[in-house]
Amino acid sequence: MISMSELEKSMVTIIQVFHKYTDHKCKLRKADLKSLIDNEMSHFIMKIHDSDTLDELFADLDQNRDLEIDFKEFITLIAMVTSACHEFFTPKTSDS
Repeated sequence: MISMSELEKSMVTIIQVFHKYTDHKCKLRKADLKSLIDNEMSHFIMKIHDSDTLDELFADLDQNRDLEIDFKEFITLIAMVTSACHEFFTPKTSDS
């Protein structure tokens, strides 16, 4: 077996988590997205309790307006959240 880097393992994990919540068409419906966020991203995104918030997020991600989130649309969410959280995981340098 090939030894994967940490980044490669993380990419595989993102793919696996996406498919854990998708239907037979490999797409997320609104309820699926909510479950994924609530169960898999609760340290980075607060649990979604407000349907208006979920509706707005879903509409922003659903670029082709098919009322489902495909993997490419899902990756947009991952990129946005990762970018927003980047500063919290960046080593601090001391200014002399």
